[in-house]
Amino acid sequence: MTIAERETQILRIKSRSFLSGLTEALDERIRAHVVKVVQTMLEAALVEEVLAFLTSWSGIERPRRSGYFKRQTDTQYGRIPDLRVPKLRWGNAEREWQVLQRYQRARPGLLDWLAYLYVMGLSLRDLQEALFLLMGEVLSRSAINAVTLRVQALLDNYRDQPVTSTPPILIMDGVWVDIQYTVDEFKHDRAGHERQCRHAQERVILAVMGVFPDGSTSILHFEVAEAEEEAQWRSLFEHLIARGLDPQAVSLIVSDGARGLPASRKVYFPHAKQQRCIPHKVRGMQRYLGHQELPEATAETSTYQLQQQRWHELKTDAYTIYEAPTREEAQARLADFQAKWQSREPQAVHSFVWGFQSTLHFYDFDSHLHPVIRTTNHLERLFREFRNKADEIGAFPNEHSCLTLFFLVVQREHAKHDRPFMAKT
Repeated sequence: MTIAERETQILRIKSRSFLSGLTEALDERIRAHVVKVVQTMLEAALVEEVLAFLTSWSGIERPRRSGYFKRQTDTQYGRIPDLRVPKLRWGNAEREWQVLQRYQRARPGLLDWLAYLYVMGLSLRDLQEALFLLMGEVLSRSAINAVTLRVQALLDNYRDQPVTSTPPILIMDGVWVDIQYTVDEFKHDRAGHERQCRHAQERVILAVMGVFPDGSTSILHFEVAEAEEEAQWRSLFEHLIARGLDPQAVSLIVSDGARGLPASRKVYFPHAKQQRCIPHKVRGMQRYLGHQELPEATAETSTYQLQQQRWHELKTDAYTIYEAPTREEAQARLADFQAKWQSREPQAVHSFVWGFQSTLHFYDFDSHLHPVIRTTNHLERLFREFRNKADEIGAFPNEHSCLTLFFLVVQREHAKHDRPFMAKT
């Protein structure tokens, strides 16, 4: 779809909106007046920036003013087609540009607004529509895509930052996504040109969240991997250690039943115990339900409803075990649980009891940390927010775009809950 076709489409949408009573003439007058005021303020700020630079000049020969050049600039208030930017006869490249960067075509406020709407769930086509209502013009998809380039620079900087304080507890998990990759296949497009094929493949984002003694949490690292096997976890651990994480200071790793994690944990974190995620452990019983000794179905209660009641009662009793204030009390409640359910659901009870001790390591820590470290829920919440946007996108065009969106989601979630974004760096 061309820009002109997209503009026509947006105009049809706008004409049927609840604001259609506002006349086009008044709309344009308001927009033009606001943009003119913004342009005047920006031009004054640019002049003040140049004067401040010249005042602080410490060289023998100071550069002189050399008129203006015009630049089209997009702001959150609209597009300025002819912003007057002051320039010097020489020294423009050396001075620090603050109000606008040398080749910047949009104010940072607009870029931040675009990134915010993008992570809230708007697609690139949605952003075209939103910006048209703001600026009166349709931006190309490539122009809107420029916002991701700015975020990618922040992402690259984050991935190079050192971890200066190692948390004693790490929460680890992965979220699966679809990413497009170029393959050794070729096809002919409608114009007859030969193109190399790209196919969507499943990948997992492995993420590590640190839990500090005061209960605060922060994302330490995340990266795309082919699977959740031992080799991928080893690679992630090596990257974390290279950034400064002290493996000797980690005493607990919280995770689900990922197959490759235990073996790699023993190599890189020899002093750390593995706390199995309690909800994952409890939910694992459901596939072993046999529904033995189930009451007879009646006209009021079907067999399916009775099975659901059985499952609800079973998992409620299982969760009650972990509400015990001490490890010893939890062990006693486990015995009661087995006595009640062994005859009715033997396979489910066996599944639950197997590896049960690995779900009790949270008792080794202060009670105020228990709600955080018993499960992977804190990480799962981030994954849920990320999936909402990833499902709308479908398949990411590349790994970098996938990590960029995850970075934005993490940044927003940490800001919502007033958490430090980088791990104590």
